Amino acid sequence: DAPASGIIAGVAFDTGGRGDGTFNDSAATGGERAASELGVEIKELEAAVDEDRKANLELLAGDGAQVIVGVGFMFTDPMTEVAAAYPDIHFGIVDSVVDAPNVSSLLFAANQGSFLVGAAAALKSETGHIGFIGGQEIDLIKEFEAGYTAGAKYVNPEIIVDVKYLGPAGDNSAWGNVAGAKEIDAGWYAAGADIIYTAAGGSGAGTIDAAVEAGEGKWAIGVDSDQYLTATPDQQAHILTSMLKRVDVGVGAFVADALAGVDTAGVKTWGFAEGGVGYTTTGGYIDDITAKIDEFAAKIASGEVVVPTDPKA
Repeated sequence: DAPASGIIAGVAFDTGGRGDGTFNDSAATGGERAASELGVEIKELEAAVDEDRKANLELLAGDGAQVIVGVGFMFTDPMTEVAAAYPDIHFGIVDSVVDAPNVSSLLFAANQGSFLVGAAAALKSETGHIGFIGGQEIDLIKEFEAGYTAGAKYVNPEIIVDVKYLGPAGDNSAWGNVAGAKEIDAGWYAAGADIIYTAAGGSGAGTIDAAVEAGEGKWAIGVDSDQYLTATPDQQAHILTSMLKRVDVGVGAFVADALAGVDTAGVKTWGFAEGGVGYTTTGGYIDDITAKIDEFAAKIASGEVVVPTDPKA
């Protein structure tokens, strides 16, 4: 199709914005793809404080954006209000559901991707002892925990999986608590854990740093984006793999569909079969087990393996 010249798409990042190496950066990649493939002008705003979320959606709407994406579940209430005030604009929200005729709710089966890296952790662990650190203790992040633990125990039912969260629901510091994550990691590595997966936004940098300091045989697993690509050489030597949550795929497809006149309202879930989640092999550290992981992925895609979303299931 010809480029949609003159079309403006807005991306409202949550706190952390571009450069977080994970969630927001993946959304930014989706916007960049829309810009290059569709000729769309991308306008971006980042929330510094809670009040910015609604204000930024309104600013993008006032600046002529025909399509606007809110990156993260914290946009739920602001988008509900702003979408009602601008019924002719297509809105998309990542990781939450807003029931409105002009809102597309973009969900990702993070439990499925986490299952794959959990299986990788169990296959590569030398100690039979791994860990999971979550950001806020909310259902969204518990899906990461549930999948990771299920994948690890699918491979090794006896494996030990340490679990800890950096804050309760509503504690936004949990997404940027690098020092807190690093302290937990250091204790777990010293106690025998050799692989730790962190789903806590920018806090995951603490896990990577702790793995570097713990030395040979200690690994971190990245989240959302391929964190190997933005790491230093010292850090790259300790990033086993990353769970890909393809926010870029969801955002890019939403923008393209909205501009093509497709009815985007409702809920769209991106799982492994839809190309919404996956894992990375950058660095070559899991090349010896990718055949097994791909076998598990095929079973998930076919429905033979059903991955839980609740750690207690």
